[in-house]
Amino acid sequence: MAATALVAAGGLVATVAAGCSDGAGAAPKITTTARAGIAPTPPAKGAYFGAWVPPEVGGAATKSPSAGASKTASGTPEDSASGTPTGTPTSTPTGKDAGKPGMAPVAAFERDMGRQLDIVQSYRGWKSDFPAGLDSSVVGGNRYLLLTWAGADTKEIVQGKYDAMIRARAKAIKATGKPVFLRWSRDMDRSSLKDRTHSPADFVAAWKHLRQIFTAENVDNVAWVWCPSARGFGAPNAGAYYPGDDQVDWICADAPPGADYEYRDLSETLKLFMQWARGRHKPIMIAEFGVPKSYGQRRAEWLRAATRTLEDPQVKAVVYFDSDEQADGPRDERRAYAVTGDTHAVSALREMATAPYFNPRNLPVTSGG
Repeated sequence: MAATALVAAGGLVATVAAGCSDGAGAAPKITTTARAGIAPTPPAKGAYFGAWVPPEVGGAATKSPSAGASKTASGTPEDSASGTPTGTPTSTPTGKDAGKPGMAPVAAFERDMGRQLDIVQSYRGWKSDFPAGLDSSVVGGNRYLLLTWAGADTKEIVQGKYDAMIRARAKAIKATGKPVFLRWSRDMDRSSLKDRTHSPADFVAAWKHLRQIFTAENVDNVAWVWCPSARGFGAPNAGAYYPGDDQVDWICADAPPGADYEYRDLSETLKLFMQWARGRHKPIMIAEFGVPKSYGQRRAEWLRAATRTLEDPQVKAVVYFDSDEQADGPRDERRAYAVTGDTHAVSALREMATAPYFNPRNLPVTSGG
């Protein structure tokens, strides 16, 4: 197993205290097979704060590919080697990186948040080249890159159809020399992806095949993020797609409230996932969460409640989905999550971003505005 090989190579397992292991609902001690100092590892205290901010092309924001799409969308930035990015910020977020490819929207969002992001998310199609564009801007700076890579037919992957392409991507990530979060085939539990995913066993086999190729190429600057939908821990059994503790560095969930709810706290969306996660000694990432515009004046209230929910000792990274791209037209506010232009929502999200718990690297903070 890829992760086992890393551990055997030198006992390179990072351990982070995540609250006591006793008591109802207590978080377990966190371990990760990612190599400390090389791949992204969880902060000892608190959680990284990041976002997906759609890049603008010709004045319009590009979309992240849906879980089932193979189309590429330019992504977001990330950062350095080890759990701690290389380099220390030398100034408050003034937008000095705005001139780098793809960085202007990220810099604008950071100004609203009053600080630089720890994590910037990028979406890439299965056959897309990466890192490129915004990805390169991110790994060249002091942010972690969360590279969300679309999936493909799991049986074809195992049969070796894409081995040459996978090897090329592995080499490209290794060549950055920077720590990268790799989130492959997110939301694999969705029924709409069954024709591609086939079965939990097929997915697990494909996941292991990818890791074997990365291991063969000695790619040790990647933290593997397994990320089903939070909803998948209800009637569907998202846990059946889990490749195993030796195959996963971070466990994750995508957690939109759902357009079928008039109002739903994040705690309710995450409840079943968190119950499942307590059985894993892994750091948690919430990679896509957002508050719908349909919540109106209650958006700030929702975000403040979400902050309390996410201040969980096992949650080590949170990534806001600051986009309206999933909305079915401008009137569909139940799937529109961008806070830009909503003064109260921006203020509440900034409170989260600048709280010490969500600023474990102690990055400079401004008053925002």
